[in-house]
Amino acid sequence: MRAIEKKMQQSLSDRIFYFCATAIAAAALIAVLYPLYFIIIASFSNSNMVNQGLVTLLPKDINFYGYRKILDRTDLWVGYKNTIVYTVCGTLLNLAVTLPAAYVLAQSRFRARRFVMPLFVITMYFGGGMVPTYMLVKTLHLTNSPLIMIIMGAVSVYNVIITRTFFENSIPAELQEAAELDGCSHFRYFVSIVLPLSKAVVSVITLYYAVGHWNDFFNALLYLNRDEYQPLQTVLRNILISNQAMAGTTGAGEGSYAQQYADQIKFAVIIVSTVPVLCIYPFIQKYFEKGVMIGAVKG
Repeated sequence: MRAIEKKMQQSLSDRIFYFCATAIAAAALIAVLYPLYFIIIASFSNSNMVNQGLVTLLPKDINFYGYRKILDRTDLWVGYKNTIVYTVCGTLLNLAVTLPAAYVLAQSRFRARRFVMPLFVITMYFGGGMVPTYMLVKTLHLTNSPLIMIIMGAVSVYNVIITRTFFENSIPAELQEAAELDGCSHFRYFVSIVLPLSKAVVSVITLYYAVGHWNDFFNALLYLNRDEYQPLQTVLRNILISNQAMAGTTGAGEGSYAQQYADQIKFAVIIVSTVPVLCIYPFIQKYFEKGVMIGAVKG
């Protein structure tokens, strides 16, 4: 009888735990998603109502002025094109450097890895500095060149560590030994066996690199002066600054309308810059959780 009561009590405690865990998870989900939802509805609502706190769940006084103002600009589409090129080419370069480096560092037969790996880690804490880096870029004649947006930050040591840990713990050494007995070279083994078995970690670091390139605007501010090479983030920043300045220089009567439109453009800028990434993420979500957990394993 005591065993049955204990089992019932344990079952009740489990139900309470699951209920609390579900409630906390739901609250966290709302806390994460609602700001994004609010920005979406605020981007085509009356900004005065937004500022007064009247827009909470549904848009009011729907107006697409912010989107029309942004999408009618030709430099926006130039920025989109540049950012897509920078993101695709830069991410491919990142993968071309990160994956082979992680593969070599994961090889136990590579005796120099205990010496090489600290050299990678040191760069995570100590850098050359902004001014020396700019002088180096200028010496290499990469200022005002789109190549700087692709090759700058070609490798992330954090991603190298994640990928190396995956190669060490998820791909058995016996698989490589069997491949070598069949006459498989390192390159063939890496391309035909390691990469197909590493979709999870490749998807994760691809997302990390791609989002980094997509959001990169500081390098453009430092190294690019020509408008035809500006990425999307810089173009949107210029649009936002110009509209805020216009709102500040108009008269008292026109100022309220100008500020209203400036606020609407501000919300629309956020949506325009984040929608492409949000559309891509669901396709690699199934690999994301497994890939992120790799970094928790000691390598």
